[in-house]
Parts: sequence; structure tokens; C-alpha cells
Amino acid sequence: MSEYSLRRDVIAAARRTVAAWLTHGTSGNVSARAPGGFWITPTGMPYEALEPGDLVLMDLDGNVARGNRAPSSEWRIHRDVYVARPEAGAVIHVHPPYATTISCLRQDLPAVHYMIAVAGGDTVRCAAYATFGTEELSRAALAALEDRTACLLANHGLLAAGRDLAAAFRTAEEVERVAELYWRARAAGTPVILDAEEMRRVAARFKDYGQQR
Repeated sequence: MSEYSLRRDVIAAARRTVAAWLTHGTSGNVSARAPGGFWITPTGMPYEALEPGDLVLMDLDGNVARGNRAPSSEWRIHRDVYVARPEAGAVIHVHPPYATTISCLRQDLPAVHYMIAVAGGDTVRCAAYATFGTEELSRAALAALEDRTACLLANHGLLAAGRDLAAAFRTAEEVERVAELYWRARAAGTPVILDAEEMRRVAARFKDYGQQR
């Protein structure tokens, strides 16, 4: 994929997060790995106004390599995920209503539905609270992401990683849907959580779930 195409794909993914009600306004951020670093959305710009030249290329030391804009205030989380998780090709950070609601309770999202397995386990952990844009938040997120591809950020939102933008988006979208089910089930009564043995069966079936590319 060409550099220009990758930047266009980052913008398209960012716009999809708004269309899917995963975020709003200028909140959230999207990035994709590139040789020596990653392209990330700039801070404070509405996604519908973005052009490829607005994206910022950062290296894995946290320096701006190219671009005339300031990078997202959450660039550190993206950088640290790429360093810690070499399989990650994209990172999406959003503020969806249901996942963010659960994060405000500072609770893990449990296996109220088997599709939580898209995030790599039987829970989506909630990272400890830290101020946005800080190294403390990045450390908390990495801890919550251990053996997972998504985590909640306490009183903040949702972070998802994937092999590419499509995978990261799918994970974010599915986690938000499970969070909505959990919220609705709690409003109606006491949710029944799938047990560890069932989630092990689900994980085994997920190994060949869907179409292979």
C-alpha cells in the first residue's frame, strides 16, 4: 500500500468512528503503522475536514517525523502499543457512549455476550484512571491490554488495536455493542455472565471464525 493510500485509509477509518456513533466532534484518534513509525490524526480537527496532508507521521521515539499539524494528544498510547505489540498495525481510540459509561463505573466489561471474544479474552479490562495524554495513562492502558486487543480507559473511553484498520475498527465496534447489551441487561435485571469454560469453547471456535483473507 502506498503512503498516500494509507493516510486516506486512516481518515476513512476516523470518519467511520463518527458515523458508527463510536465518537463525536474532535474526540478520539486513529493511527496506522508505517515504516519506522505511524501516521496519526491531528489534535482538535473534525474528521470530515481532514485531508491526507493533515496527518502526522511520528517515529517510535515519539518525535514528529513529518507533518505541519500537532499530533493527537493521545499519541503516546499509540506509540507505546506499536512498540509493545509488534503485531499491531492500527490503533483506534474512541469515546462510545456505552463502553464509556462502563468505564465511568471503573469496572471490567464481562462476558455478557460471546462476541466479547473478539477482544481476545472473556473480559475487556478497565485500565486505571490517569489524566489524558500522560505517560501514566499509557502505562495503565498497556497493562489492561495484556493478552487483549481492547481495553476501557477509566472515565474516558475505549482503545482497540488490530492487525490493520479494519480489524481495529471491528473490535471497537463489537466491544461497544457488548457494552450496550451489558448496560441494557443491568437496567432490566441481573445479567447472566458466560463462564470461563464456555468462553474457552468460544475462543477455540473463533480461531477459524469468518472468512480468511
